[in-house]
Amino acid sequence: MRPILFLAFAAFGAFSLYAMWAVGYVGIWQAGMASIGAWQLLVDFIITSFILLGFIARDAKATGRTVWPYALITLAAGSFGPLLYLLLAPRESAARLGREATA
Repeated sequence: MRPILFLAFAAFGAFSLYAMWAVGYVGIWQAGMASIGAWQLLVDFIITSFILLGFIARDAKATGRTVWPYALITLAAGSFGPLLYLLLAPRESAARLGREATA
């Protein structure tokens, strides 16, 4: 699972850097508000991010990890927070979080 997470993190990170280079951080948000379809994707992204933060907060409490760095990264940079949380998690924590998400 970690190689897939690392690949997703690296590929999405490269794509995100390219997008920020092309339009800037504000430009990404402006594009997310350009049409009703873009708004739908933006709201879906925000809802999903908060759901993931709930799972991360519960897992962090159960494993004694701190949630705040990942929450801040998620609020500022979206899926990079959950991806980093899973990449840096002890193996049993990442496995439990994956089982809870599919249950």
